[in-house]
Amino acid sequence: MSKKIGLKEAISIGIGGMVGGGIFAVLGLAVLLAKGGTPIAFLLAGTVALITSYSYVHLSKKFPDRGGTVKFINQGFGKTIFSGAISNLLWISYIVMLSLYASAFGSYAPNLWDITQNKTINFHIYASAIILLATAINYYSIAVVGKIESYAVIIKLIILIGFIAIGAYGLIGNPNLTQLAVSDWENPIKLFAGGMVIFVAYEGFELIANAAPDILNPEKNIARAYYISVIFVIFLYIIIALVTVGSLPFNQIAKAQDYVLAEAAKPMLGQLGFTIITIAALISTFSAINASLYGGSKVNYEIAEDDELPHHFLSKLWGQPIGLLITSVATLVLVNILNLESISTAGSVGFILIFGIVNYVGFKLSNQTNSNKIIPLLGCILCLIALVILIKQQFQSNRIGVFVSLGIILFCFMIEWLYKKNETKN
Repeated sequence: MSKKIGLKEAISIGIGGMVGGGIFAVLGLAVLLAKGGTPIAFLLAGTVALITSYSYVHLSKKFPDRGGTVKFINQGFGKTIFSGAISNLLWISYIVMLSLYASAFGSYAPNLWDITQNKTINFHIYASAIILLATAINYYSIAVVGKIESYAVIIKLIILIGFIAIGAYGLIGNPNLTQLAVSDWENPIKLFAGGMVIFVAYEGFELIANAAPDILNPEKNIARAYYISVIFVIFLYIIIALVTVGSLPFNQIAKAQDYVLAEAAKPMLGQLGFTIITIAALISTFSAINASLYGGSKVNYEIAEDDELPHHFLSKLWGQPIGLLITSVATLVLVNILNLESISTAGSVGFILIFGIVNYVGFKLSNQTNSNKIIPLLGCILCLIALVILIKQQFQSNRIGVFVSLGIILFCFMIEWLYKKNETKN
């Protein structure tokens, strides 16, 4: 029983997975895309996540497995080229998320200590160094990864809630509050597209699925863990967005886009606030990189175990699955060649597609899971609409991000097709 997970721990897995580096990485981007409607953009993205969590609740209760999302997709489609490709997409989406977190770390860290006089070089040094450090920790001890994660969740939540409390007080009489007026919102399509670009800030709730077999009183606690964590994070993000947009003029937000949360603490707390939020961002992104490296290598291992990737991925190097090293190297490459918006777009496209498919599985297996058919179907349709709007909007402003996203999906299908074809021959 000592290995069992209580409700509090299950909720902290969900919150920790969502409030990783995501909010620190994409808040500036959200304001750039949605302007005064940024809180609405977070609400729209959160609504898609909440509807999707319904499918996850019922699939987790019926098919509890440490493979989580990978197992649900196999349950819905069997072990086919399609399910294998989507599972591979989940693994690559982890790599994209890791790049996003490392990108946020690389943007915040130089505000504390400039290594060189060149901002771009500093970014690449910090982003690469944090991936290498987290990889070394994952190889050294998985227990250390767990300890870092449990402390980091508490620290970042205390700092973010403190930021909200002081920030809300600082809004009294702030002239920038007018930026939240409806006249400063982008049009509904752009608001929705903005919400979808930053959807990566919500994807972490799916980690609860991997813990489902160990959750105490699963019939009640699995549902509570998903819903409480997602609803809490929706409120947290909306309030953070309100405080940020109400504290700083848009041009200042655009200038500090990559570290806007730290900049938003300045009006109330000056340089001290800026430093505290910067430290919180570094702790959050570092813990998120640590946990996602572990999660990514596990996903890769699960896929190989399910015979959807070559069994070479089951081999170990220095006591850990070979997927850990591959995940780490791939992250290093991505973070050093793509910009933040392209990384965020690729991550959001990957997860919206995966969640759309999980919703479809929830709809397809609703008789087996004793769940409502309409909610998963609505989730599936919403994810498809979100995908179309996101790709259309980004195609106008960020074609590289769209081509990278579609290239990743194509690559996943091609790799799976080649593997299955080769396996059939043998």
